[in-house]
Amino acid sequence: MDIQKLRGALKGVCAYKNVMDKPVMRELTRLVDQLCTGQGEWALEGYTNLFFTLRQEGALGLGAWLDKAVRYEENPYADLIAHSGDDPALVQAAQQDVTLFNTLARSEGSEFITSLGELLGKEYAETVAALPRWTAGKAIDFEELTEFYRLHGAGLFARYRAFLWEDGQLFPVEQPDSPKPEELLGYEMQRQQVIANTRALVAGHSVNNVLLFGDSGTGKSATVKSLLTQPGLEALRLIEVQKDGLSDMTRLIRTLRSKPQKFILFIDDLAFDQDDKVFSALKTILEGGLEPRPANVAVYATSNRRHLVRQTFSERAGEEIDTFETIAEKTALSERFGLRILYQNMDKKGYLALVDHLAAREGIEMDSEKLHSLAMTWDIRHGGRTPRSARQFIASLSVE
Repeated sequence: MDIQKLRGALKGVCAYKNVMDKPVMRELTRLVDQLCTGQGEWALEGYTNLFFTLRQEGALGLGAWLDKAVRYEENPYADLIAHSGDDPALVQAAQQDVTLFNTLARSEGSEFITSLGELLGKEYAETVAALPRWTAGKAIDFEELTEFYRLHGAGLFARYRAFLWEDGQLFPVEQPDSPKPEELLGYEMQRQQVIANTRALVAGHSVNNVLLFGDSGTGKSATVKSLLTQPGLEALRLIEVQKDGLSDMTRLIRTLRSKPQKFILFIDDLAFDQDDKVFSALKTILEGGLEPRPANVAVYATSNRRHLVRQTFSERAGEEIDTFETIAEKTALSERFGLRILYQNMDKKGYLALVDHLAAREGIEMDSEKLHSLAMTWDIRHGGRTPRSARQFIASLSVE
């Protein structure tokens, strides 16, 4: 690797200019500049800074770091491919940049150490010889990278599948709590409705917003979160939105319109008090205002209340017409969810089948009659034949 030619090539990066602004590439560029201008001592510190920054970002070498940077950082070429655009000059620039990155990817730092040894005197020879190398990486396949952009785009949505929308910002969830299909038992009919609607969303069809309502602990939230583990839904992204973030959600939806992925905006445990400020905001989001909801976005919500709004007896007092209009306005919100799915407490047979299933998974060996008797006693004391209650019962046996 010719250090002087590398210096020029780094300054000539066009399509991936944003990658050059990252700390790793800033340290690399600074190191190359120092080597080319004969600043030996500064270059020695520059090399150690580069090694430190790579490790600080969890990369074993330039190759591993560059592969993630070009794959997951948003850039003009990724945007072009994701939208099936045509720009020969940009394609050529991206190819040239990737060729340079591949040269860097194959490096383990020896070229820079050799240049340092030539610049510094004998008093630095021992220090230079002891400098750590990083791990050489694989070359980036430009065609494979292009296909990745075509399928996934770039940026956070290409790297992560679950997010939190808080204070007007997206925060990725690296390890989301997403139950696998085999971990769920019961409510098969309800879950199949949710899965079918989601498959239609991923396939690009117009779908309904979904409201899962009913008894607490029945697995409404687990049904939604488990969608990330369903085969064939790899293009799905789940964004959990807290109720106080609903008023700002239209801005989020607007940014999702141009993305190649499909998005579920997930509102868990939704309920409104009288005169709630975000009540009207959700109404607009569900059916769209002047700006319609994008076809790649759907809203899924869970609630313990069919109509989402807490009503009081005082609301029913007064003139009959006003009372009717008030109640009708509030119940109309749930009707904006085209798919409304009821989750009720399990019957005895289903509850005991779930207990048997969970006990077998935990390796609990107990006479079936005794297990069922204890499970029913637990149900009487704790109330509700639900998956949550069954899991808590099994956990109590594991402790004993």
